[in-house]
Amino acid sequence: MGELAGRLAALRGRIDDACRRAGRETGEVTLLAVSKTFPAEAVQEAHAAGQRCFGESRQQEAAPKIEALPADIEWHFIGGLQRNKARKVVTAFPVIHSVDSLRLAEYLDRVAGEEGRRPRIYLEVNVAGEESKGGFSPEELLASAQELAAFRHLQVEGLMAIPPDEQSEARRWFAATRELRDRLRAESSLTLPGLSMGMSADFEDAVLEGSSIVRVGSALFGYRSYPA
Repeated sequence: MGELAGRLAALRGRIDDACRRAGRETGEVTLLAVSKTFPAEAVQEAHAAGQRCFGESRQQEAAPKIEALPADIEWHFIGGLQRNKARKVVTAFPVIHSVDSLRLAEYLDRVAGEEGRRPRIYLEVNVAGEESKGGFSPEELLASAQELAAFRHLQVEGLMAIPPDEQSEARRWFAATRELRDRLRAESSLTLPGLSMGMSADFEDAVLEGSSIVRVGSALFGYRSYPA
């Protein structure tokens, strides 16, 4: 077993263990391998070890990987989404994790209809009210729920959250996101089966609080080297 395959097996084991501790079924949490900044060769190696879901944050970087790599990969867009990239993202990515406003959702719905697509989307929520982060506030999300439920060309899969940097507090914010999801379910026609929360440093806490998909990059591929 290669090093990357070994890391992948270890991560899956930790996710399954967290599921058992939470009284959940093993296998109900998806591991999203965050491959942004890593070459296609790394994705190919992970694919050979059985990984099928990969996350990218820049459409331009992802495009040549998507073209070169196996067609059975499910690509997830996890970066900030600008309107001028929306059409290319909608056509290339079946899942989008970063829909941060009603205005963006309206635009994506129109583009998806024009392109004959129906992407699964996660609504980015700024549950801690951090000024440095985008996303719906809980109040905005509750007020927009019925409009979001009415879109014909978007499948609203769930909520996405990134907690504040203080790792010891992460579980508190994951719980708050789950509670917000449950309130939205109760007060609207949104079903919201998914919760996209948890990354390399805190994914086990996210699983304990109900996450359905964890976004793991450095714990799988190693630390990134960003261009200056």
